[in-house]
Amino acid sequence: MDVTNTFLHGTIDEEIYMSLPQGYTPANGAPLPPNAVCKLHKSLYGLKQASRQWYHCFSTMVLNEGFEQSHVDNSLFVKQTGESFIALLVYVDDIMIASNNDFDLQALQAALHKAFKIKDFGAPRYFIGLEIARNASGISICQRKYALDILASTDMLACKPENVPMDPTIHLSRESGNLLVDGTSCRELVGRLLYLTITRPDITFAVNNLSQFLSCPTDVHYAAALRVLRYIKSNLGQGLFYSVDTELYLNAFSDANYGTCPDSRRSVTGFCVYLGTSLISWKSKKQGTMSRSSTEAEYM
Repeated sequence: MDVTNTFLHGTIDEEIYMSLPQGYTPANGAPLPPNAVCKLHKSLYGLKQASRQWYHCFSTMVLNEGFEQSHVDNSLFVKQTGESFIALLVYVDDIMIASNNDFDLQALQAALHKAFKIKDFGAPRYFIGLEIARNASGISICQRKYALDILASTDMLACKPENVPMDPTIHLSRESGNLLVDGTSCRELVGRLLYLTITRPDITFAVNNLSQFLSCPTDVHYAAALRVLRYIKSNLGQGLFYSVDTELYLNAFSDANYGTCPDSRRSVTGFCVYLGTSLISWKSKKQGTMSRSSTEAEYM
């Protein structure tokens, strides 16, 4: 669903004044005093408080409907009544709803239409860069178009594919290569790759490693980032699949290397969590302290 004129719904809770629009005249034709201004009661586009006031307006309405806000992600709201479950995710003016109860879903849609002017686009196929496909066997999520856009913007559409995202024999450090005169392109590329890891756990470790050098990117770091693009070229449609037949049990796997960072000698922890056969959480992160043995790195 999509909210029309999103930022115009927020109510201002502080004194804010605005210059009169050009050509404004009072309805009764009365003359305006010198240096006249308008006191705002509602937020406007361009106001720095607008996004905060809209979120406050929307979250208040959803919480009044009996939803609870997630402690992990403030944009996620959930409601459970008996066996009925509804999850609502909001991104600025875009709303995605998932539910196992059609009656409760229709009631929520009616409440949203009553509170705001909303467009209903039906079953989701594209949401903030995520491509969603559904069939009888499950739900597939990927970012194929987003990956193609990255390749196109870096002139890598015709590049030779790679089998792995990172050379396992090379350990990047701050001293690797020569400092780039302008590291903007490297930073932008790594930033876009970070968003791609939403559905690509296979590049998470490589992108996490590259993101450590954004303050001082070198030609070697940029070459490593381009290698990730060549790997993406080999499997553009790679993503996540959530099966309808999987059993509801949790499996978690974790591992750590030992002191592979040349700069800090710290180890890297990686983990992934499955709900049945569906991957639902993963991470690659450098450990907070230095380990004195591989056993200590594994323990941490």
